[in-house]
Amino acid sequence: MNSRNNVIHVVDDDASFRKSIYRLLSALDYRVVLHESGERALENISNVDRGCILLDLQMSGLNGIELQERLEKVGNALPIVFISGHGDISASVRAIKAGAEDFLTKPVSKDVLLGAITRALEHYDQGQEHVSLINSLRARFGTLTARENEVFALVVLGRLNKQIAHQLGTAERTVKAHRHSVMQKLEAKSVAELVSIAVKLGHQVA
Repeated sequence: MNSRNNVIHVVDDDASFRKSIYRLLSALDYRVVLHESGERALENISNVDRGCILLDLQMSGLNGIELQERLEKVGNALPIVFISGHGDISASVRAIKAGAEDFLTKPVSKDVLLGAITRALEHYDQGQEHVSLINSLRARFGTLTARENEVFALVVLGRLNKQIAHQLGTAERTVKAHRHSVMQKLEAKSVAELVSIAVKLGHQVA
């Protein structure tokens, strides 16, 4: 994929660092957007384009960890690579646990930085694929009738057709018909696949 399709957001209150990163990444044909503070970044960063965030840990005002938390709350899915001259073990652990892609210490070499960006962009792609899958599953699930929904919920809890029929007060052959329809609509070939779909959609399973 052409680098111009990738947006790298640089959030750092050090103007010289922003300038040097801009020159480096622009020369490699990345689209680079500079933010001089966490507050400005929060206002302007969107995850419409494929990209990632290079984020300084210690900034005046909203610091890196706080910005990471705020971006998560507003649903921004861009991977974050922390770059800091003030990094320590506790800060890096906290950042990674909160979902940061990587934690680099200034000065960072070109190869290390580009490696981290590459991994972050790959992580972005994986996240988009997951979102696409969940949306597709939700759309399929939305085609189930109310009774099919009930049958689905009981099947993934491990109930047998006979048990489901008794619980729903219907005939076993009717349950079999609903179960077959559920399998077709959700494009599942086995109960194991139904359970996997249920897990992905956040339903209770056995």
